[in-house]
Amino acid sequence: MEENEDVPKDFIKLKSEKLSVDEVSELVVSPYCGAVSLFIGTTRNNFEGKKVIHLEYEAYTSMAETEIKKICRDVRQKWPSVKHIAVHHRLGVVPITEASVIIAVSSPHRAESLEAVMYCINTLKASVPIWKKEIYEDEYSWKENKECFWANSEK
Repeated sequence: MEENEDVPKDFIKLKSEKLSVDEVSELVVSPYCGAVSLFIGTTRNNFEGKKVIHLEYEAYTSMAETEIKKICRDVRQKWPSVKHIAVHHRLGVVPITEASVIIAVSSPHRAESLEAVMYCINTLKASVPIWKKEIYEDEYSWKENKECFWANSEK
């Protein structure tokens, strides 16, 4: 395979269907890379002593995709050896144990892909307009990410 046949790509998807770890990880595999790092964010059954029934996500889709593209550009500036990046986020209802977000990054060596994955999830939570609603047994609550830049702008 020639180098130009495996140009770096970004795979961004917001969807209401169940996310697939296999699908996301396969998107970033490259013969030039010895590392594929993954982050899988799943719905847990509790939060601060309350029983969580499921999560619901909403997004300003076009803006969210634009912000994720910016994150991918930032990753490529910080870690130039990164080959492929995939960010898939689920919208709508996400049951307990299912994935809300899957991020995969490939690079020649593990350090860059691991650092890039951590940067992606932390920056996504801080800057991408995706909102999470936690549904409990007898109530619900919209959750604000502590990292979210717009949450801290009024303080």
